[in-house]
Amino acid sequence: MQIPIFTVDAFTNRPFSGNPAAVCLLENDLDEDLQQKIATEINLSETAFIRKLKPGDDFTKSSCFGLRWFTPVKEIPLCGHATLASAAVLFHVQKNTNSVLTFVTLSGELKARQVKDHIVLDLPLLTAYPQELKEVEELIKAAVGDMIVQDVRYSPDTNNLLVCLSDTYERSVLEDLKVSAQHFLSVEKTGKVKGLILTVKGNSSGKGHDFYSRYFAPWYGVLEDPVTGSAHAVLSSYWSERLGKKEMLAFQCSCRGGELKISVRNDGRVDIAGQTAVVLKGNLTF
Repeated sequence: MQIPIFTVDAFTNRPFSGNPAAVCLLENDLDEDLQQKIATEINLSETAFIRKLKPGDDFTKSSCFGLRWFTPVKEIPLCGHATLASAAVLFHVQKNTNSVLTFVTLSGELKARQVKDHIVLDLPLLTAYPQELKEVEELIKAAVGDMIVQDVRYSPDTNNLLVCLSDTYERSVLEDLKVSAQHFLSVEKTGKVKGLILTVKGNSSGKGHDFYSRYFAPWYGVLEDPVTGSAHAVLSSYWSERLGKKEMLAFQCSCRGGELKISVRNDGRVDIAGQTAVVLKGNLTF
């Protein structure tokens, strides 16, 4: 069997930065166990599988596809950067003729459209609710030590814990923070946290970024994710409320780094736009 596969760097316009995702094009549905084995073999934070929904569908002409995402260890319900990468393969490599693509996923229907040199994802806007500090104190201390924490929220939709550091901290403090994410597995006692978002307010005067973040998901086999669309579905809601803004520019401060353009809508959705770079094209053979 041969399956076309691509590696796409998402939320960047430069190869070898942003967040890499593998994208596989499936003519027919593939056994779930086999999809997981492929994702484990590829060993990127996410491998996306685009599948045709009915006979006669075409990667260049059809506008609706199935989409699943697997980390090296398990399937996940939502992945922004791998959705962006999937749209890039269809738009830029397959030369899909539609202006809008729809993906049927575990998080419902997600849409992607091209706007100039960006691809815009239509994602759910996810609320993070105030979290009792005492329940997650040990986890937060493992992540940030004695740094000043301004706010702690929890997103039940993504099982993400959002930790906002004091506004007195600059971007460089977040970038320089040494985090041992593997340690989170032993100190997280609630059983409900599957991802940790660290965030700090930006300097949005002029062309600066409105906020910065880093994201850790050792529970899914990903110690630190370079740029995370699903985390920004949570961050967008949080910072829109904090800053009183609907249009924001965000930057995820991993060693690879990536930029996201955010537009919070009035219908409970958020548009998250990014650029992409296709860095590998080939075939899986087995």
